[in-house]
Parts: sequence; C-alpha cells; structure tokens
Amino acid sequence: MTPTRSIAASLSLVLLALTTHLLRREAFFVTQKASGDVAPPVHLTAEQDHQRTLALLHIAALRRGPDGDPKSPNAANFDESKVTPYPNLPDPLVMKNGTKVNSEEVWWKKRRPEIVEDFDREIYGRVPKNTPRVDWEVISTNNEKNGDVPVVAKKLLGHVDNSSYPLISVDIQLTLTTPANASGPVPVMMELSFSPEFLAAMRKRLSEAQLAGLAGNGPTWEQQVLSKGWGYAVLIPTSVQADNGAGLTGGIIGLVNKGQPRKVEDWGALRAWAWGASRALDYLETDKSVDAKQVGLEGLSRYGKATLVAMAYEPRLAIAFVGSSGEGGAKILRRTFGEQVENIASTAEYHWMAGNFLKYAGPLTPNDLPVDAHELVALCAPRPVFISSGSQQVEGGWVDAKGMFLSAVGAGPVYELLGKKGLGTREFPPMETALIDGEIAFRQHNGGHTTGPNWPTFLSFASRYIKSLPVAGAKPR
Repeated sequence: MTPTRSIAASLSLVLLALTTHLLRREAFFVTQKASGDVAPPVHLTAEQDHQRTLALLHIAALRRGPDGDPKSPNAANFDESKVTPYPNLPDPLVMKNGTKVNSEEVWWKKRRPEIVEDFDREIYGRVPKNTPRVDWEVISTNNEKNGDVPVVAKKLLGHVDNSSYPLISVDIQLTLTTPANASGPVPVMMELSFSPEFLAAMRKRLSEAQLAGLAGNGPTWEQQVLSKGWGYAVLIPTSVQADNGAGLTGGIIGLVNKGQPRKVEDWGALRAWAWGASRALDYLETDKSVDAKQVGLEGLSRYGKATLVAMAYEPRLAIAFVGSSGEGGAKILRRTFGEQVENIASTAEYHWMAGNFLKYAGPLTPNDLPVDAHELVALCAPRPVFISSGSQQVEGGWVDAKGMFLSAVGAGPVYELLGKKGLGTREFPPMETALIDGEIAFRQHNGGHTTGPNWPTFLSFASRYIKSLPVAGAKPR
C-alpha cells in the first residue's frame, strides 16, 4: 500500500470510529428519554461537531479556505483581474424547469418558494415548524437623555419557553429607547449588536485612533435616529444562539433539539439570530410607543449577514441596512474574491449555516450551489434594502464590496417585476457614490469595517419610506 493510500485508510478508520461513538451516544440518550429520564445536552467542541457533520455527509475532508493576510502563500484573491468567471449564476426569474417568470403571481406562488426551499435545505437551514413561545419581561424603564433628547429607555428579557427541555434556558436580551416627547408611536431602527461584554473587551484592544475611526466624529447612529423622531432598539444575537460550533447543542437550536446535535438540514446561527429578530418584533408590536409597521433592521459583518437573512424571511420588517456582510451575506458566494465558501465551511464559521452547506467546500464547489446571494436580496423584494461597505484600502477586500454590489444588481429584475426600481446601473461606482434612487441602495464609504459613515446616507434613503413627526428637543442632523 502506498503512503497516500495508507493515510486515507487511517483517516477513514478514524472517521468511522468517531461516527460510531457519536451515534452510540445519541442512541443512549434516546433510550434514556424513552425510559422517562431527560437526557443531558451533548457537549462537543466545534471541531468534534464539525467532524460529526462531515461524517453524516460522508465527506472525509474539506478544501482549505484562503487566508485574509495578503502576504500569506495561501492568500485570498484581492485582484479583480483574477476573478474566475461564473457563467452559471442562477437566474432568479427562471424556474427550475426552465420557464421564465413573467408575472408577480408566478413569482410569489412558484419561483420564490423554489428559492426559499434551496436556501432552507442547502444554505441556512430549516427553522423548526414549532418553535417555543417567548414571554417578554420589562426589566427596567428609565427616563434619560441621549444628547439633547429626552428618552424612555427600556431593558427587556425574552424568556423562551423551555418546558419541553428544562435543561436549557434562553433569555433574549433587548433594549428599546424611544423619544420621551413623541406625540404617538414612533418608527424604530433595531440593531443586531455584539454584547456589552464583547464590546468592552474590544475597546481595551483598540487604540484611541481606532476607536475614533469606528465611532466617527459626529453624532452616534442612535442620536441620528432620534433626530428623525424615531426610536432605536438593540438586540444581542448571542443571547439567542452562541456564535460558535460548540454552542449548537445550546441556545434556541439546542433547546428545540433537546440538547442533541443538529441534522444536516437544521438551522444554523444566522437563521437563529434572524428568528430572534422576529421575536423582538413580536414584542415591539405590543409596545404602544412603537409604530411596529415601521421597524427596520441593521447589522454589521456577521450581523449584517443575519440582517439580510432576517429581511428575506420576515415580511414584517420595513427596511434593512446591511453592513459589510460579505460571504454568506450579500456577496456573490461563487465569486473568487476575498472570503470564500471554504472559509465559511471551516470550524470557525460553519455553525452559521446548515450542515448541508459544507458539501460545497468538499465534493462539490460553489459553482454547484443552487442559489446565490443575489437571490437572497431578491427575497426581500419589494421592500427597500441598503447594502453598505467600507473601502478596500481601509476595511480590506475580505468582504468584497464589488461582490455585494453585483448581488444588488442581480436582484434588480425581481424588484422591477414587482413594480419597484433596482440600482439603476451595472457599473461599480466610485467610492462614496450613493446609489439610492431605487428600492435597492448601495454605497461604499471610505472607512473601515463599520456602518458608521453610511448612516446619514441610509437615513436619507430610509426617509422616503419611514415617516414620523419631529420630536421636541431633537436637533436635525
């Protein structure tokens, strides 16, 4: 036997042993449940769960993703001239049987469900048909000031019903701030945000100059929103589902699965975070200070991905501000620039997606994907979506600003079919050019990995759709 075959044989034996061990453990828990005992949650590292998923898919190994460091011998491509063509990009207005979609009715009743099914099965995973109810509790209500504006700040917890599996508790963290002097219910922009503990740790690692670059010199996004007469909410996605593979048997995914590992079509963290945004919207519909028909969602990076996923699946959201979402978000998945499918499928990020997604970094390639990001944007139609990016010189090319722009271009025909307007161009615009005349908007600011510099442009865009009366004490920005 050659050394290569020997290594392959050894790897197969290891995979077989690991799979047998995990299946026996799961069978043991099923037996316990049948006897009336509650099986404890399975505790796996991300590496163990990743390997378990590969075994379920009968995959021995995945391709390695490129590195973000341009000096690495395995560096990602950041050169537009080296992007590989992708001629088989799916057409959102062509059915799987080849029939062209030529009416709104066919889009809503036939083509859109086809696209949703592909995203559910192959990309983001299926949300269970029956998820537990969430009971919201107002922990505190305080009268404060944000800048010059008097506000009412509420801190809330959404207690997820765990009566079906008491060993896992999920309490969704949400804050809501509204103008104290509002004459009636106000629109709200909700942000998917990192936890206060994470942000505090990040501040310790950044210099004053770096912090200033992220925050900007002007008013905060919250103050800009208040100046429009709107309120704002902040949802902590990691209070819904942990941002790691080891957490997949906890959080809302683990609760629904009663502490057991996922099946290959089960939902990943992005769908779970989007589900959390929907549950927050449930609460906002009950709060008399909120105009729940005018609630928008914003997020950056991984939470930019979750924002776009939430907008695609949650029809009650009025508008989305998608910040630097990159691969797995607004970026064309099969475009060979910046982060790649293989990176998302790695142990560091696979938990965002369905287990089935890993196939496209192993026996299949990104060109085999049945859908791509332009169709995710199209699922948001006809509602307005603003796609944001920083500059390649400051933010880096990892998120692929042009790849996100091209996704917006590709969604345009669906918006036009539904009587709306797309970007209005197929040419990638110069830095800081605001394409905001249609229902799909795009702007690349000259800063780094932040939505900060694009908030004024987004609010100008959003003001066409979101309406409210000025609030006493608020200064126009």
